[in-house]
Amino acid sequence: MNDEEGMALAIEEAKKARQEGEIPVGAVIVKDDKVIACGHNQREGKHDIGSHAEIEAIREAEQVLKNWRLDGCTLYVTLEPCLMCAGAILQSRISKLVFGAKDDKDGAIVSRYFVFDVPSIHERPLVFPGVKAEECQQLLQDFFQEKRRM
Repeated sequence: MNDEEGMALAIEEAKKARQEGEIPVGAVIVKDDKVIACGHNQREGKHDIGSHAEIEAIREAEQVLKNWRLDGCTLYVTLEPCLMCAGAILQSRISKLVFGAKDDKDGAIVSRYFVFDVPSIHERPLVFPGVKAEECQQLLQDFFQEKRRM
């Protein structure tokens, strides 16, 4: 599966979040060219600060693989991960991170905090930002414009 295909699946997850009234962020985890987990934001519905798209997908992947180590997995997510999610990505040992839109406010990879650039981190995923960034950004902009009109 190429990065464009993986991100297209993450965008479909983001659309599910929007339908549920959640901030439209979606995530998909792939291993050996097979989707093993999907997730989207569910903070409002679950009343759980940890229910970001990435965390939901990581939890599902752990159950599928019966292992918290997600070596060899690629995470596709529509928005640059925050500090919490960046930490979870590191802890779960995901091998590759592909994300769409940058997050200038809370992004922890290339926009604000640069978590993976800390020299003491020995195992970090390969990072590919900006895949389908415009489409991912548009989903977020549309959602927040709609919220402001309410």
